[in-house]
Amino acid sequence: MRRDFIVNTPKQKFFFALFIIISSFLIFSFIAFLISLPFFNFFKLNIDLNDLSKHQNVMVLKYLQIIQTIGLFIIPALILSYLFNGSIKSLFDYKIKPRVVSICILLLIMITSIPVLNYLVDLNSNMVFPKILKAFEQWMRESENEAAKITEAFLKVYTTKGLLFNIFLIGILPALGEELIFRGILQRIFIDWTKNIHAGILISAFIFSAIHLQFYGFLPRFLLGAFFGYLLVWSGTIWLPIFAHFVNNTVSVIVSYLINIKIIDGEIENFGSDTSTYLYTVLSLLTALGLIFVLYKIEKQNKIYQKDAIYEV
Repeated sequence: MRRDFIVNTPKQKFFFALFIIISSFLIFSFIAFLISLPFFNFFKLNIDLNDLSKHQNVMVLKYLQIIQTIGLFIIPALILSYLFNGSIKSLFDYKIKPRVVSICILLLIMITSIPVLNYLVDLNSNMVFPKILKAFEQWMRESENEAAKITEAFLKVYTTKGLLFNIFLIGILPALGEELIFRGILQRIFIDWTKNIHAGILISAFIFSAIHLQFYGFLPRFLLGAFFGYLLVWSGTIWLPIFAHFVNNTVSVIVSYLINIKIIDGEIENFGSDTSTYLYTVLSLLTALGLIFVLYKIEKQNKIYQKDAIYEV
């Protein structure tokens, strides 16, 4: 903690972090708008972001997505790490390197958990609210449908170049930015605030899921966020949750690409959510839980973790 920095308590840090995040987002959005104006005017493009059938409109949205990720997550995380800890390096936990065996097990966890995650998405999407909340439910479904349309437009690529760009846009940037801010900054604040590791992880995971404004995927995203949070605590390095987040997003990108070029059937996206594959869902759950336990034990026995971990659980 920097001695000359006046924000000291977790509560103060949280509200200051919100200020930095919002300010950075607004500044970067304004800069992005100014940069884009000459480009659009030069090519005389008529941009209608509601029309996702045109490639140029989708590319504008992807451009804005990049700016949003940098301005909302990456830059604030770097600024806050410097102000709170006196160093940007502390955010990345340079003293602790991820173990190869942990990375391999984590990769298996993310892949084997796909059926159970699909099941949770289906379960979450079928939730029904009481009549008194009907208007709220309708707004949620409309928001979800709009988000789904944008996601579908983003994933509709048919070339290797488009695939690699999507891996950068959907796989690398969010994994880096969201983990730095939610696990690297906010989770640490909430753990200090509540004096409870589990509470800090769950609060951060809740906000992580809620901020996506895709309510019918809230449950699986919340559980993933909690898992990423425990990964940080167990390993003492932000790189494991970043890697897990990257794998989760990138698998979706690659699967969508393979469906688009008709190498695999589109029904694979529902694997684990229909009655014919429930057995695989149960096996997926048991296998993932077993691998998570193995990963936990490995990290607990890691001498580097015992020496340098930020928190113990």
